Amino acid sequence: MADILEFCAGRQARAFSAGDIMISEGGQDNRLFVLIEGQVEVLRKQTQVSYIDEPGSIFGEMSVLLDMPYSATVKALSDVKAYVIDDAFTFLASKPEIAIYVASLLARRLYYTTSYLVDLQQQAAGKREDLDLVDRILEQLVQKPEESKASKRKK
Repeated sequence: MADILEFCAGRQARAFSAGDIMISEGGQDNRLFVLIEGQVEVLRKQTQVSYIDEPGSIFGEMSVLLDMPYSATVKALSDVKAYVIDDAFTFLASKPEIAIYVASLLARRLYYTTSYLVDLQQQAAGKREDLDLVDRILEQLVQKPEESKASKRKK
């Protein structure tokens, strides 16, 4: 979304070299990144889950919004230029247009993840009886945060 780049105008951009780790899985520095140019890969448990090269792409948003450690590593595949927003929550709160964009991005990811999990469950129907993990993931995706915390305490 190129409009996001306009909202960042005036901020200092940072340069990263190919191979640089921009975000470390498990880290929690509450930074949001907006890609200006270059290519990055998103790795979860050392497995590539995404490739990003579109200017205006945002990453680090889940950690910021959920106030939890980063769920993945973001590594520069080429020379990268990006805005690094240190006070990301305040930035999102002050820019409703970006907050709505991030909300729609997350909703889209949730939609595709849920669809994928349902497809897996349907493909395996009658073939395996031990799909408890997929069932638990689907259950977590549809629970409200308060319900999720309560169910974790019961275990």
